[in-house]
Amino acid sequence: MKIPIMKLKGILLTSIPEELTDEDAITFQGDLLHQVNRYEARGVVLDISSLQIVDSFMARVINETANMVGLLGAEIILCGMNPSVAMTLVEMGRELINVKTALNVEQGFEIILALLQNEDAEGVS
Repeated sequence: MKIPIMKLKGILLTSIPEELTDEDAITFQGDLLHQVNRYEARGVVLDISSLQIVDSFMARVINETANMVGLLGAEIILCGMNPSVAMTLVEMGRELINVKTALNVEQGFEIILALLQNEDAEGVS
């Protein structure tokens, strides 16, 4: 399954669908990292609102993807997390270190734009 990744103002927007096999998750991870590198994206908004539950594999993929995006120099906002997913991640010990979260995609975009504006302002001073 090919998951669409959209680009808007140097930010990539994508959403993890509810039905995702382990193989699809790994393919998505590689595709997203490739797009971050290809477009020199400064940020990623990753919508996980369709996920009602996560298993240990998906939790690991989300965590590792967020960390890998950061290593490529882009900011990432994880948005739309359901309470059950948040509880599962905590119970599994999957801390999302240096990953900001938002309630929804709109708030995610606002946060990432503010982060990037702050980076630009700090770079000028």
